[in-house]
Amino acid sequence: MSPSKSGRNRKSDGSDGSGESGKPGAGARPAQPRRGRDGHSAGKKPVASAKGSAPTAAPGERVVRTEAKGPVFWITIDRAERRNAINDEVASGIAAGLVEAEARPGIRAIVLTGAGNQAFCAGGDLRAGPGDSPFESDPARLDNAILDLFRTFERCGLPTIARVNGHALAGGLGLMCACDLAIAVDTATFGVPETGVGLFPMMILPYLLRAMPRRRLLEWCITGARHSAADALEAELVNRVVPAAELDAAMDALLAQITSRSPTAIRLGKRGLRAVEDMTLAQAFEYAGLMLPNMARTGDAREGFLAFREKRPPEFSGS
Repeated sequence: MSPSKSGRNRKSDGSDGSGESGKPGAGARPAQPRRGRDGHSAGKKPVASAKGSAPTAAPGERVVRTEAKGPVFWITIDRAERRNAINDEVASGIAAGLVEAEARPGIRAIVLTGAGNQAFCAGGDLRAGPGDSPFESDPARLDNAILDLFRTFERCGLPTIARVNGHALAGGLGLMCACDLAIAVDTATFGVPETGVGLFPMMILPYLLRAMPRRRLLEWCITGARHSAADALEAELVNRVVPAAELDAAMDALLAQITSRSPTAIRLGKRGLRAVEDMTLAQAFEYAGLMLPNMARTGDAREGFLAFREKRPPEFSGS
């Protein structure tokens, strides 16, 4: 594993990734904003005030777009000019999208991506608030929007897939790791450059610790170096790496596989995986012994058994 670039300090665009400006690509897959049941938008796009202080929200502008495309629910961070950096509105918008997707009975999978073709998400927006922190905490709750978002990811029973259309840095890397699966373009870079601005990637450490060996994680966090898509694949942070021209085809193939499977099995399986991660081996065996017979009594399992006997494709209902 060899870093492709060294860590960098705060950049001109205010994100905690690099300072390159993201521009929407003509071939970007996410759809345009829609209203009503066919599409929903959440969050507002910040606009700098005349005095150059903290960004304020312009009425009617959105920073997160959502749309249902058949059985797949798309969530797009729509801040290409800010390299899709996260602020409270973005975090809240993604969380709202996850909740909406689960509320729709026909949805089988969720895709998270960024607008444009430069960045999936460049991390926390360092110019997002009037203070020194991009995320303001409620002292009565010791909480913030990004932690609420990660908890929403953990409660989500639908499979979540990160469509990594560009750089995934700092909190953006955490967002990617919060998803169940990830497909990245081969030009994307990955890293946690927080030490370059006097921080450490505290809020995404729980995900990174579950995804990477400890020594490799410490190297990434301490040095703040950038790493290539090949490095991310070797570190098992992404499932596959493809050229940009093949990203949508790779996503479509994966989504076709996912949406043909039992929603109930996936939902209960995700819950089971989360549970056994924190169990002893003995506890995990006991839990598995209780869960499997319960799953066998679901409507999807009965349909799967019947379809197998009748030698036909199953028609899963999610029951």
